[in-house]
Amino acid sequence: MKLFRIALVVLVLLVNLLVAFPSWAKTPNSSITNSDYFEVGQKVIWHYKARADSDHVSRIPGEVSKLGSRQVQIKVHKHNQEFVYRWVNRDKLENSH
Repeated sequence: MKLFRIALVVLVLLVNLLVAFPSWAKTPNSSITNSDYFEVGQKVIWHYKARADSDHVSRIPGEVSKLGSRQVQIKVHKHNQEFVYRWVNRDKLENSH
């Protein structure tokens, strides 16, 4: 009876490993495979709309400076060699290639 219990536990563990094995596969977290993945220092393009009712979208280059759970802080160059930091929704950003 003891051998049956050990065999049953080993069988359950093996089945569990077979089911869980695909979750062990590592997928690269790169900006090429996942558009929602950003790193500090990464170059991005911000799709900026001056007004919500406007159809015109400006493409502003920037650099990721901080990461939040829902937003990304980017550093944008101004015309006078200064920087402006803005918190932007991830869906408004595009990876710069």
